[in-house]
Amino acid sequence: MGAQIRAPAAAARAHEELFAYWASLRDGPRLPGRHHLDPGGIKRLLPTVSLIDVVDEPLDFRMRLAGTALYGVYGREITGKRISDIYNSQAADYWRCELAKVVSERRPAVGVHSLAWRGASHLSILWLRLPLASDGDAVDMILGLDAVVGMGQMHSGIRAA
Repeated sequence: MGAQIRAPAAAARAHEELFAYWASLRDGPRLPGRHHLDPGGIKRLLPTVSLIDVVDEPLDFRMRLAGTALYGVYGREITGKRISDIYNSQAADYWRCELAKVVSERRPAVGVHSLAWRGASHLSILWLRLPLASDGDAVDMILGLDAVVGMGQMHSGIRAA
C-alpha cells in the first residue's frame, strides 16, 4: 500500500496533466523516449519540468534540463549538474534511491521531499518522475515535474505510486 500524500489541487492537477501526456505517448508496454516529447504539448508545465539523464556504471543521474521555475527552488542553475552537485549527501542519497527505482521498475513514481536541506523545512517538493527509453525498453532518461508546496497548503490527496 502506498503512502497517502496530501497536496494542493493545482499541484495535483499539474501532475495528472503530465502523467496523462506521458501515458498518451506509450505504445503498449513500450516506454516513450525523449524524441516523442513535444514541448508544445506541455507548454504550461515547462517551468517546473526537468529531464534527468541516467548515467551508467556506476548508476548516477545528471540534470539535462531544469525548467526556469526550478532556479527559485534550488537557488541556482542545476542544468548539467549531477545529483551530488545539487544536494547534500542525505538528499542526494534519497534522490539516487528514488530515481534508481524508476529505472529498475520502469514505472512512474511520485512523492514528497522536504526542502529542509535548503533551510526551508516548512516547504516541500511534490514530485513526479516518469521513465523515458530511447529504445522503448531500457530507461535512459527521466521526465520530472516538481511543485513546491507549503505544509499549511496540504489539503487534497493523491496516492504515491
